[in-house]
Amino acid sequence: MASQFSTNGATIPAANATTSSINDIPKSWTFTLKLPPDSLFPTPADSHKTPRDQIGPRQVRDALFTWVRPQPVENPKLLAVSPAAMRDLGITEGDEKTEDFVNTVAGNKLQGWDEEKEEGGYPWAQCYGGFQFGQWAGQLGDGRAISLFETTNPNTGIRYELQLKGAGLTPYSRFADGKAVLRSSIREFIVSEALNALGIPTTRALSLTLLPGVKVRRETTEPGAIVARFAQSWLRIGTFDILRARGDRDLIRKLATYVAEDVFGGWETLPGRLDDPDKPGESAPPKRNVPADTIEGPAESAENRFTRLYREIVRRNALTVAKWQAYGFMNGVLNTDNTSLFGLSIDFGPFAFMDNFDPSYTPNHDDFMLRYSYRNQPSIIWWNLVRLGESLGELLGAGSQVDDPKFVADGVKEEEAQGIIDRAEKIIMQIGEEYKDVFLTEYKKVMTTRFGLKNYKDSDFEELFSGALDTMEALELDFNLFFRRLSSVKVDELETKEAREDRAAMFFYSDGVTGAGGEAEGRKRVGEWLEKWRQRILEDWGDGQIISDEQDRERMRAMKRVNPNFIPRGWILDEIIKRVEKNDEIDVLDRVMHMALHPFEEGWAGRTFNGKGYKGDIDEETRWTGDVPRLGRAMQCSCSS
Repeated sequence: MASQFSTNGATIPAANATTSSINDIPKSWTFTLKLPPDSLFPTPADSHKTPRDQIGPRQVRDALFTWVRPQPVENPKLLAVSPAAMRDLGITEGDEKTEDFVNTVAGNKLQGWDEEKEEGGYPWAQCYGGFQFGQWAGQLGDGRAISLFETTNPNTGIRYELQLKGAGLTPYSRFADGKAVLRSSIREFIVSEALNALGIPTTRALSLTLLPGVKVRRETTEPGAIVARFAQSWLRIGTFDILRARGDRDLIRKLATYVAEDVFGGWETLPGRLDDPDKPGESAPPKRNVPADTIEGPAESAENRFTRLYREIVRRNALTVAKWQAYGFMNGVLNTDNTSLFGLSIDFGPFAFMDNFDPSYTPNHDDFMLRYSYRNQPSIIWWNLVRLGESLGELLGAGSQVDDPKFVADGVKEEEAQGIIDRAEKIIMQIGEEYKDVFLTEYKKVMTTRFGLKNYKDSDFEELFSGALDTMEALELDFNLFFRRLSSVKVDELETKEAREDRAAMFFYSDGVTGAGGEAEGRKRVGEWLEKWRQRILEDWGDGQIISDEQDRERMRAMKRVNPNFIPRGWILDEIIKRVEKNDEIDVLDRVMHMALHPFEEGWAGRTFNGKGYKGDIDEETRWTGDVPRLGRAMQCSCSS
C-alpha cells in the first residue's frame, strides 16, 4: 500500500513531451458552446462592443455565464510561474518571458478572438449561487474571475479551463470591485500547487502577476494582482443551487447532462449501482461502462443515469475531504459555491494546514461557530452534497421515468409527487452511506501509509490513528512534523521503555511541551504510543519479532514519500507576503514554489532537479521545515481578499 500512495501530484517532464507557446497551445470554448449565455449579451460581439465600464453587477437569469473580457491593465509585472503548471498545460519552458504570455495571463491579450471580424473564442464569467455559512445567499457567480479558454494537453489528453482571478468587474461582482489583492493571490498561487504535489485533488495555478497601477481597498489599501489558475472544471454545487432556487428544471437537466458528457467524459464513465447500496462497505467497487439509458435496482430505489452522476460527484468529494483530513488541510470557507462538482479543492481564502493538532481549529477568524473547523469538514461537505441532491432530486426520484416525454416537458404530476420524493430521499440516504464508506476507506488508506504500514487492520484505527491524534491534541504537538519526524525513527531505537521516552522528545517543539502534563508526562505518553507503533511495524514489515535493517530503511523511505518535509504554513506565507510587498524580494516566490512542488525531499539547496542545478537558500529551508514559531501557530485570517 505504501508504494501505491507514494506517487504524488508533482509532474515529471516526459522525454518527448510536446509543448507550445501560450499562443499555440490548442484552445476550445466547449462550456460556452454548449450552455446558454446571458441574454443581454447573446454573442461575444455584443459584449465586446459594450464599453467595459458598463458591464457591471446585476441579476442574470436563464443563463450559466456572461461573455465578459478582462479589464485591461497597464504595465503588468509577472512575478512567478509554476514550472509544473507550465508542463501540465503543455506550455514551452521560457515562454513566460514573452510579451504575449504576460499579456495573456494579465488579461490584456484575448486568445482566439478576431478583433477585426468580431468573432472567435471569447472570455466568460460563470453564474452560480450558494449557501454561505448554511444560509442561502442568492446569486453569487464569478465576481472577479474570468475564464479565457479551455486547453487540452496533447501529451495527457486532459482538458483544463484557464481562468484569471482579479480580472475586473462582472455581472456577478455584487458589491465588490472585481479585484484581488497581492496578499491573497500569493497564498492561492502557492497552495494550489502545493496541494497538487501532495496528491490532493485541487485547482491549479499557472502564474502570479502584479498590477503596479492597481490599488485595492480592503481593511487597508493593498497592491492588486492576478492569478492565472486552471482546473478540469470550475463548476460548483452552487451552479445547481441557483437553478433550483429559480425553479429552472430544464437548465438543471441540461447542466447535469453537460457535466456527465463533457466534464466526466460520458455517461458510461459513471459508477454503476452497488451490490447493496445500504451496505456499501460490504459491496464490491462499482462497475463502470453502464449504458446511459440503463436503470438499475428495484423500483423503490431505481438508479438512473442522473443518480450515477450524483454518486460520481459524491465519491469524488469524499476522496478529497479524506485527503484533507489525512494531511491536516482546512479550506476555511466550505460554502456550496466553494464545493467543486469535480471533487477539487477550490477557492482558497482563509485556508491553513494544521500546526499543533486541534480538531476544533478553524483558520477563518469570522467562523465564530466553528462550522468549517477541521473536525467538521467531512460532515459539511456531505451537507453541501445533500443540497446538490435536492437540486437533482426530481431527476433522481423519477427513476425509470426520467426520459418519459411528458415528464421531461411538464415535470411531476401531483399524484406522482410523493413517490418521486420517497425515491429521491431513499437514494440520497443510501448515497450518504456510500459517502461515509468512500471517505473512511480513503482516510484509512492514506493514514496507513503515513504511519509507515503496508497493510491496514481494524485495530489500527483506535490503537494507532486515534491514539496518535489524541496524544498530539493533549500535548499540542505539531501534526505534520509528527509524521515527518516519525519517518526518521528506526525501530531498533525503541526497544526499551527508556529509549522510547528519550526518543519521544523529538516530537516536542523546542520551547517544550505546551499541552497537558508537561514534558515528563509527554515523554511517557508518546513513549507508550511508540511501543504500539513499534509492534505494528514489526508485525507488518517483519515477522512480529524482528525486522531487518534493509526492511526498516525501506519503510522509512516509504514514509518520507508520503510525509512532507515542507508545507506552506500560515506563518511562512505571511513572511513571504511581507518580503514581496515591503522589500520587493521576488525571488523568494520561486524558492517557495520549488519547495512546494517537491515537498517530500530531505533538502533542496545545492541539489539537481529534473537535470538542473538548484541553488536555493539552505537557511530559509531549515527555518521553514523546522518548529513553527510560537506566535505563528494556529494563525487565523479573514475572507477579505
